[in-house]
Order: sequence, then structure tokens, then C-alpha cells
Amino acid sequence: MDPELIRDAAVSALEDIKARDIEVLDVRDLTSLFDWIIIASAESTRQTRALANHVQEKAHELGARKAIVEGEGSGEWILVDIGSVVVHVMQPAIREYYNLAELWGGQSAPRRHPILGIPVHMRHHEPSSHSVSL
Repeated sequence: MDPELIRDAAVSALEDIKARDIEVLDVRDLTSLFDWIIIASAESTRQTRALANHVQEKAHELGARKAIVEGEGSGEWILVDIGSVVVHVMQPAIREYYNLAELWGGQSAPRRHPILGIPVHMRHHEPSSHSVSL
């Protein structure tokens, strides 16, 4: 199964149910466990669960292996492991606290504009080598 197809299907599923602040990180140079990390925010436990379920459905439609899911009980942070793609659906406070994008520091994945077909970069995150925590 093509990891980019799974990545794009997961992002599409998140967009379908209005996830916020979707970030796609290319971590192929950082780990051999998976290729892409997708992080998205949801406003409620209900939306978090709906987003995670929709991601699983879209991946299943492509023929991806059955996803491993963690965190459905609390609904504050749900991890959907689809093999080469790992999706984190988080409520904003949890996302801010754990700051996975900075932790992984992957490169943002280019996407194509749905109408123009030209490459468009998702929200890009560059880890700062001189950031200071207060």
C-alpha cells in the first residue's frame, strides 16, 4: 500500500469533519517505524472520536491494514496507527502541552491544491534551535 495514498486519505478524512490545524510531518529520515505523522485538533471528545473513526474508514476503503487505535476512552488524544502513517487527533490543550510537531521536527509534506493542482505546503513547522521555554 502506497504510504502517500494513505497519508492523503487520512488528511482528506480529517478535512471532511472539520479538523483544525492539520500538520503532516515527513519523518522518513527520523525513524524506520513509519513514514508520516499527521497531527490535527478537535474541539470536543465527540469530534475527536468522529475524526479518528473517519480516518480509519477512509484507510480501510483504500485497503490499508486494520488500524491500531489508542485513546478512544478519554477522547482527548486518539492515536490511529495505519502502519506507514500515524495520525494523532488531539484536543488543543493536550496538543499544546505535548507539542508533537516540535518533538518530531519532521518536514511538512507538500499537497496539491484541489482546483489548481499545484503543490501547496501544509502548515510548516521548523523547530527552533534557540527556543527558550519559560
